[in-house]
Amino acid sequence: MPGRRPPSRAAQARPAAGGGRWVEISPERIRGWLDGFYGRHDGATENALTLTGASNGDTATLHPPPGLVGVNDVDGLLTALGSPPRIGLLLVRKGAVAVGVVDGTAVVTSKVDRNYIQGRTAAGGQSQQRYARRRDNQATAATGKAADIVARVLLPYVPGSPEAVGAKEPIHALVCGGDRLMVDSVLADRRLALLLPLRHPHLLECPEPRFAVLEDAAVTARRVRIHLVP
Repeated sequence: MPGRRPPSRAAQARPAAGGGRWVEISPERIRGWLDGFYGRHDGATENALTLTGASNGDTATLHPPPGLVGVNDVDGLLTALGSPPRIGLLLVRKGAVAVGVVDGTAVVTSKVDRNYIQGRTAAGGQSQQRYARRRDNQATAATGKAADIVARVLLPYVPGSPEAVGAKEPIHALVCGGDRLMVDSVLADRRLALLLPLRHPHLLECPEPRFAVLEDAAVTARRVRIHLVP
């Protein structure tokens, strides 16, 4: 999209529950980041996907991007990053939904939609109850419509689905983002049961979904997440 700033490829860090911090590194920068870790710690030992610094025992545990399975060591990860599998994206927030299929970092098919959900009101009594019912009805309708979109866009790429087309490369993971409760509500639709085993546990942070947000999520989902302690 002309004039839109691309998402930053710099390392992004945030605190980790239970201690340490998470850093997200793009595949293009992971080798340089590893070289930096070895250099800062006078070398490191490797145990599967965990590096332990030689100088102070700091650890870095690497988590492969969604869809990369059977990666058991750093060399295997570096090799696998060169051939990223196809993934699905589902972003939901504030009545808006964005669904897409991603090859590499390119969104090859997608659908974005927005449904109005009334905000909360300060009115009391019967008015408050009426507004609450209307809001609940709007949220239910939005969830159902979002499930329809997910079924239409993603099920043709899910192995075992009646909608699957044999000539299409399947998705190997489903990456979700936005409001976790809303995502859970959408995926509770029984038609989407085959997507549940593909759902990646990490939830992406994202603003209200738009196509540009979906494109940014396609890049973010491919990053290697690293848990650093301390």
